[in-house]
Amino acid sequence: MKTLLGKHAVVTGGARGIGFAIARRLLEKGCSVSLWDLDPKALEEAKESLTTFTSRLSFPGISPQVLIRPCDVTSAVQVKETAQMDLADFGAVEILINNAGYLAPGNFLDQPPEKWIKTLEVNVHGLIYTIHQFLPRMYQKNEGHIVNISSAAGLLGVPGLAVYSASKWAVWGLTEALRQEAWNLGKRGVRFSSIHPSYVATGLFAGAKLKGLGGWIVPRISSHDVVARAVVVDALEKGRHCPKRPRSVRSALIFRALLPDFLFQHLLRLLGVHASMSTWKGYSHESNTHESKR
Repeated sequence: MKTLLGKHAVVTGGARGIGFAIARRLLEKGCSVSLWDLDPKALEEAKESLTTFTSRLSFPGISPQVLIRPCDVTSAVQVKETAQMDLADFGAVEILINNAGYLAPGNFLDQPPEKWIKTLEVNVHGLIYTIHQFLPRMYQKNEGHIVNISSAAGLLGVPGLAVYSASKWAVWGLTEALRQEAWNLGKRGVRFSSIHPSYVATGLFAGAKLKGLGGWIVPRISSHDVVARAVVVDALEKGRHCPKRPRSVRSALIFRALLPDFLFQHLLRLLGVHASMSTWKGYSHESNTHESKR
């Protein structure tokens, strides 16, 4: 987008973590935001903090708003109702950031199927529901940008994250397919991006990391704002369709394309990908169902 000033954005999983950092950067650009999250208390705290932050900002003729919406993105009914409220209050939503996510780490057979189904409901179905609500208006105006938070785990399989990895591959595939559909429909003013961060040092992936050589090549992300910058600056302002953080994550695609599979698998083990979740100590699964991930 040429400018974010005066635009309106929805950020799912926006009460804390990456979602909160994204909202803060959007407000800094003069963009109004609606935060969606499961946790009403966290939403109130986020609104108070962000309102204080915006009071120190000044934009000619514009006063960025902070709205909060308790919403379960796995419910198509709730998503429709909440989207209608935002469209009524904002008049238009030009930016959708799908950040809500769910993580249930562990080997595939160590978790009940219900955990894996929930992973797909939040990480994939939630995106489908929100995009289905906001995309028609974007197509009507031929203007908008949808940013879906995927993961480095959406570029290669990670032991202990089997269904999470699958869900993030789905996010990437959905984003790429929608880019092509928009092009075919002549809606080239509507853009789509997927963001692929590796492990963030704090938050849902606290403790998870690559060790040895892998930790040097792909270090942990120091803060949620690193990912937020990839969303706001790289995706929204510069129009990049697939930012990765750290940038060395892109090497996974290069090596997968160039190396025979057996050598690629050996490389993953050399980098410590196979054991990267063994030191995980992040948030509890249940209390952070829609917490911003990574």
